[in-house]
Amino acid sequence: MLSSKFFVFQSSLTAMKYLVVLGFIMTAHTILSDSAIAKSKVTTYKLDNGMDVVVIPDKRAPVVTHMVWYRVGAADEPLGQSGIAHFLEHLMFKGTEKISSGEFSKIIARNGGRDNAFTGQDVTAYFQRVAKDRLELVMQMEADRMVNLRLDEKDVTTERKVVLEERRSRVDNNPSNILGEQLQAAFYQAHPYGIPIIGWEHEIKKLNRQSALDFYKMFYAPNNAILVVAGDVEAQDVLELAKKTYGKNSAIEDINKRKRVTEPPHQAQRSVLLKDKRVGQASIQRIYKTPSYTTAKPGEAEALDLLMKIAASGPTSRLYKHMVVDKKVASSVSGWYAGSALDTGRIGLYAVGGSTQEDIQKMEAAINIVLAEIIEKGVNQEELDRARNVYLASYIYGSDSQSSLARRYGWGLASGRSIEDIEQWPERLKKVTIENIQDVARQYFNIKNSVTGILLPEPKQEDRADADKASEAEQPQKSKL
Repeated sequence: MLSSKFFVFQSSLTAMKYLVVLGFIMTAHTILSDSAIAKSKVTTYKLDNGMDVVVIPDKRAPVVTHMVWYRVGAADEPLGQSGIAHFLEHLMFKGTEKISSGEFSKIIARNGGRDNAFTGQDVTAYFQRVAKDRLELVMQMEADRMVNLRLDEKDVTTERKVVLEERRSRVDNNPSNILGEQLQAAFYQAHPYGIPIIGWEHEIKKLNRQSALDFYKMFYAPNNAILVVAGDVEAQDVLELAKKTYGKNSAIEDINKRKRVTEPPHQAQRSVLLKDKRVGQASIQRIYKTPSYTTAKPGEAEALDLLMKIAASGPTSRLYKHMVVDKKVASSVSGWYAGSALDTGRIGLYAVGGSTQEDIQKMEAAINIVLAEIIEKGVNQEELDRARNVYLASYIYGSDSQSSLARRYGWGLASGRSIEDIEQWPERLKKVTIENIQDVARQYFNIKNSVTGILLPEPKQEDRADADKASEAEQPQKSKL
């Protein structure tokens, strides 16, 4: 049995951690005020073949994070080939003339590094974290597979099965993810953001070697890529290595530019209902269309970020206090602003509680009450200050991570933002007022601009039979005469 001294010690540690975090948040504003306008330490270049190079110094350890970002994602796929961007990401780990199939990651591991990749709607990125003296090696390997990918039918067939199984395990076996996918499809009327990144199953099954190579040749080239290196390096040394490795690759003059349709204005509220036997608790999601950081007016995206922090993020949020603490109609509540896309953004709300349609109605009514109050009366300065300080502290924590820094700059640049825009975010955040918060709430909490998703437990067979009997018993009895 643990002694009482242990609990006293644990309590002391918890209190110390709380004070440290609280102090960090309270001082974040001051720290950023002193340093936000300081000259950027980030160095940028453009190689002769059009490839952008970004170097972020971090001298604390002799390691580097190396990332290559392509300005292409799932929203750039040809019609009928959903999932091809993600499928190609998998196939990029096969082989080239220099590297045997399946050896890429093994070589990185043998050199003490780690590697992976990911696909978004607007970007595809490949990254490695290695000791600084292995940087040239990973640059050689990444530059090689940028233009020299080799695929055989066996690899393609095997990887297609892997992707299909990934879809089954991540989407088809998870009712919440099924609803999320359907919600996105209902939300976007024309824009390809409504198509899942992993792809629709029936279209994944048709992806083949030629479709992968066609997509590869269409988008993978140095003049459609951004190299980001963060770590214990000198900018000039990275530039020389980039010229030596990536500089050998030729630009594609007619590189395929993004061709996106414009999402039309949303004119009617929509809803999606899913019932599933695997569901334990009912849940409700609602998303609204907004601009992204790339497309928003000055200060608008920052106000949306802060609005959602105040409205639905954490136990101090308006929705949590109203729905979980006061009315007890939900067991959990969350909300977010997704503003990192190239085109449109979204704000979203999510609540869980109960197991019936009546419980959903109570949660939806509670959501509407809180949002209406924010639209009508706005938020107070204390709420705004608290939300802003949390974000500023998070920004500083992110700056302390080499990989987070690489992602911050890479994602921002690949989705159409500039270095200055990325670095001036804290200063813009500090300029947001309670009036700005109310303005964006009035504009974007528009029910005609939303889709609501409802997830309910599907009654078991015996429960359904009992319900049918009860319903029959309530019907007026026919006369026997």
